Amino acid sequence: MPKYKLEYLWLDGYQPVPNLRGKTRIATKVPKSLEDCPRWGFDGSSTQQADGSDSDCMLKPVAFYPDLGRGDNAFLVMCEVTLPDGAPHPSNMRATIIDDPDAWLGLEQEYFLFHDKRPLGWPREGFPNPQGEYYTGVGYANVGSIAREIVDKHLDLCLAAGINHEGINAEVAKGQWEFQIFAKGSKRCADDMWTARYILMRLCEKYEVDVEWHCKPFLGDWNGSGMHCNFSTKHMREVGGEDYFKALIATFEKNKDEHIAAYGPENHMRLTGLHETQSIDKFSWGVADRGASIRVPHSFVNNGYKGYLEDRRPNSQGDPYQICSRILKTIAEVPTS
Repeated sequence: MPKYKLEYLWLDGYQPVPNLRGKTRIATKVPKSLEDCPRWGFDGSSTQQADGSDSDCMLKPVAFYPDLGRGDNAFLVMCEVTLPDGAPHPSNMRATIIDDPDAWLGLEQEYFLFHDKRPLGWPREGFPNPQGEYYTGVGYANVGSIAREIVDKHLDLCLAAGINHEGINAEVAKGQWEFQIFAKGSKRCADDMWTARYILMRLCEKYEVDVEWHCKPFLGDWNGSGMHCNFSTKHMREVGGEDYFKALIATFEKNKDEHIAAYGPENHMRLTGLHETQSIDKFSWGVADRGASIRVPHSFVNNGYKGYLEDRRPNSQGDPYQICSRILKTIAEVPTS
């Protein structure tokens, strides 16, 4: 009888952002839907999600993916954490996302690859040449060889898993990279992003390389790492209008502090008003303005204020569930009629 490996993934209770956890369940039937992935318990006292005297937590599968990194008989199972009675665990931020099948979300994950506590390609001491030639760079001097191999393999594994990557590229700072994920439905993009993060971290184990998610691992004249969020709803795409846009922007500004609280730790180190950011204590928007809080594409204005917008404030270490949840909550405050 064939055996199948189901790697159950979930987020722990650590703050200010959770860590990925995973454990393998052996199954005798290939999973064809979530119904083939049973709920499974774990020790929440070891993940800061329960007390040792009452430690049972449950994993509720919400998405699954082929896992070709472990062979044809392996799958990744993304899970929510629940209490034993099935109620969402307090650490379960996915459960806070408004369920909207017509919401479209895209996340742009930036990160550094580190070896021996230094970005790949950096000298052992000091700094590389100033940034300028690294963004979408080509050649060993700009991107190295191991990093290129890692990001290409990561892309292949994610595509094989059915994750909708929109692209990858070397970023502005040396050793910095980015991948983009888009999905329809209010929760799918965040599910895919957490799964893609897991795939990248596990892949890097083979190279003795760490993924540095922190938004500003080095101070100075270096771009920090963000996770810009592109978003739209059915109303934004099909109705829109300048009046609705102005009301939406005003609501984002009103909720500025709530957004910053959801957008990842130590964002003040990155949101300085430099390096394509707005200051953390300010809110602004602008057409094609990469130094604004909200970038408005030319296509949005030219199409009668219809389409998508980009929130440039989320940082690379932020929780995709919290980011998507906060954006959709703010949009829901704006009347559509």
